[in-house]
Amino acid sequence: MGRILAIDYGKVRTGIAVTDQLQIIASGLTTVNTSEVFTFLKDYISKEKVDLFLVGKPKQMNNSDSESEVLILPFLEKLSKEIPKIPVKRVDERFTSKMAFQTMIDGGLKKKQRKNKALVDEISATIILQSYLYNQ
Repeated sequence: MGRILAIDYGKVRTGIAVTDQLQIIASGLTTVNTSEVFTFLKDYISKEKVDLFLVGKPKQMNNSDSESEVLILPFLEKLSKEIPKIPVKRVDERFTSKMAFQTMIDGGLKKKQRKNKALVDEISATIILQSYLYNQ
């Protein structure tokens, strides 16, 4: 069984989380510059078996797509062309940034550490992955 890799795609940074090989535990993996995301993904899948990509789907409160969806659609197209053998599923990512920030507070991180946007992106990807696993 391969891993599930979650992607919290952003204009500047992309948070990445991954499951264990049994697809039970979600863990933050890293945050990469969005310009380097394909290099990172290709390198990762050359070393680890990945069964599925999960990509966050940003939604508004009224369930319509948020404005950042426009940035994600070209990424999804390129992902399906560059890495066609791994299927992609979308996961609602509403509130993940707020939940990530609250997780940092609950975890006792100091104010300076909570300003680390890369960490917020990685935790957001982990929350996306955890919610997917929970709903399976």
